[in-house]
Amino acid sequence: MDQTPQATVTASKRERPSPTGDHPVQEVEAAGSPGQRLDDEDYPAYSMGRAAEILGVTPAFLRSLGAAKLIEPLRSEGGHRRFSRYQLRLAARARELVDAGTQLEAACRIIILEDQLAEALRINEELRRRH
Repeated sequence: MDQTPQATVTASKRERPSPTGDHPVQEVEAAGSPGQRLDDEDYPAYSMGRAAEILGVTPAFLRSLGAAKLIEPLRSEGGHRRFSRYQLRLAARARELVDAGTQLEAACRIIILEDQLAEALRINEELRRRH
């Protein structure tokens, strides 16, 4: 299943590959000032337990999203999964779809396609503004 690069969990939104997890696990780096990190939707600020609590899901559900290659959390130096706000939004959307009866694999595919469409629309709008 060939994915066009779109959105990610590791870099700024415009430099993200598709949320399929087709990138290697990277170590969490402390870049920029703390204030900048608060505004960075890609900063891996949430532990597995906190992410699960925020979303009202189990850690197993979050791991299943990783296995389905929807999100791939970054790892702390100690190897712990760390999630960004962007990843939490993807996981929340997956939960909505699964709660509505969509199978997990199908939900992940839907989310990937939604993300690709949003990125394509953003690029089109940017190109229109330039011309």
